[in-house]
Amino acid sequence: MANNYVGDDAARHLQDLLLGTDNVEDFLGRLAEFSAAALSRAADADIDCGVTLRRRKRSMTVAGSSPRAVTLDRIEQSLGDGPCIEALRTNDVVLLADVDTDPRWPEYQRQLKAQSCYSMLGVPLEIGEDAAAALNFFGADTGLFTEDIIAEAAGFADLAGRALRLAVRLGTFQSRAEDLQAALENRTSIDLACGVIMAQNRCSQDEAMAILTRVSSNRNQKLRDVAANVLRNVTSKEVRTHFDA
Repeated sequence: MANNYVGDDAARHLQDLLLGTDNVEDFLGRLAEFSAAALSRAADADIDCGVTLRRRKRSMTVAGSSPRAVTLDRIEQSLGDGPCIEALRTNDVVLLADVDTDPRWPEYQRQLKAQSCYSMLGVPLEIGEDAAAALNFFGADTGLFTEDIIAEAAGFADLAGRALRLAVRLGTFQSRAEDLQAALENRTSIDLACGVIMAQNRCSQDEAMAILTRVSSNRNQKLRDVAANVLRNVTSKEVRTHFDA
């Protein structure tokens, strides 16, 4: 009977992963490592884990608990069919219990066997309407993925899916914040460049902006680059946006 590694302990670990990573890619790598460790303890066997992401009907390996996990996961992506892709399509757990006896994916199973992998479990994660992901567990023997272990994996995937959805949202917010910061930096450079032109030409702000825009068009350069060139002619210091707390 498998020990229960799904619950408060797993939830706390996933929370720690979220707090301890800087981006979604880093989170996925650590999620793969933690998932492999959790299921290995439950099955009392060595199990690798790969993470597959599907967007716009295209799937790809995005993380693995080890280099071997990434290699095994990419076999299915290169062939375009297998338990993981089936799990993503049906949004249900898919078991490949024995590469020697299962008739569904002969070429995939042949390549798994060549890598000394004899069983596999694909577990989907719900992360949003326009994307899907799956945890793909690889066993070095048959009979590892019992009903109890499959239940463990499904329960863990539910927690992992929630954490991944939050990681994606945090990543989106971070990206938007970085875009906003970049826009503010560009706006600062443009405003300062206008000030330089106003001082040099004794003109209004609108006239200075018109000069910048005209140069941008004539040189086929972005406005922020033209502004940066103007500022480089008057200072060698970096121009940054400052916010007072």
